[in-house]
Parts: sequence; C-alpha cells; structure tokens
Amino acid sequence: MEVNPNNIELLISAVKPDQYPETGLEEVALSGRSNVGKSTFINSMIGRKNMARTSQQPGKTQTLNFYNIDDQLVFVDVPGYGYAKVSKTQREQFGKMIEKYITQREQLKLVIQLIDIRHNPTEDDILMYDFLKYYELPVLVIATKEDKIAKGKIQKHLKAIKERLELEEEDTIISYSSINNKNQQTIWNAIQRYL
Repeated sequence: MEVNPNNIELLISAVKPDQYPETGLEEVALSGRSNVGKSTFINSMIGRKNMARTSQQPGKTQTLNFYNIDDQLVFVDVPGYGYAKVSKTQREQFGKMIEKYITQREQLKLVIQLIDIRHNPTEDDILMYDFLKYYELPVLVIATKEDKIAKGKIQKHLKAIKERLELEEEDTIISYSSINNKNQQTIWNAIQRYL
C-alpha cells in the first residue's frame, strides 16, 4: 500500500454514531494507553508532522478522530485508556463511546493496538485486547518506541508482550520506531491484508 501524504485530511472529531462520516471506505481504529504515542504513530505513518495533534499531556484525544488516508482507508484515533487524571465519569463516557464504535461500526476492519515495547502490557492493555477478541475483531499489535531498547533485545520484548496478551495465532505483532520509521512498509502491508 502506497500512501500519498498530500492527500490526507481530518474528516471529523465525533462523539456519537450519527456524527461518523460516510466515506464508503474501510476503517482501521487505533487504540492504546494514553501515553503510548498514538498521535506520533499516525503522523509518522502518513509522513506528516502535525496531522494528529501530539501533546505532552496524555489523555488529550477525547473524541473519535476520523482521518481520510489518501482515499484508501480511514484511520480512527480513539481516546487512550488507562489515564488516571481523567475523572471516572469521563473515563466511563470514553468507554461507552469506544465500545459503541467498536461493536457497531461495520466499516471497522482492523484494530491496531499500540503497546510500549519497553514495558509488559498493563491490565488495561490485556482488557482491551480481550475485549477486541470477544467481538472477534482482528488485532494488529504495534510495539512502539523500538528505538528506546537495544536491537538485540527486541525479540525478547516482543515475546514477552505476546505471552502476556496471550496473542492469538491470527494476530500479528510488529515493532516500530516513529523516529526512523523502521518497519513502516511492513505495517502498511499488514494493514492491507485486512482490507
């Protein structure tokens, strides 16, 4: 899959189903902990610096952000989970908003779950993965921040993530660095297999 970074736009920031855009394109949702680097991942995958707003403050994404990627697919950035500074009520609202989207959206073909390669998946990561599998959604796990660990340790860290998530046979895990875009084409190829 070749993506043209000149042809990318934020369609809408939605909070409920009647705001979801009708593009006729298939969708790939991105989920992960609030500080895992979802916005940075999106920006590096599409070759843009500030398309998805990155922030020093985790928990900044509070809506479902729909990005038209070169009229080939739509990336949907969902609010990060596991961020303590958001009130319990807000967390529940995010939870409902995400659940509604994930369980009801027919255009959704794949969920990319981002996990920081340096740490074991948290309880929230495991809950999210189990939730997605319960709804029989394919999951592509991206282990971010690969540049932050020694090259020789990458496989060991990937194995630990796989085991802790109890990653199912059909799901793929790929390590990635937004700094050098290593494995970017591998990720695009993996995404394409689900569309």
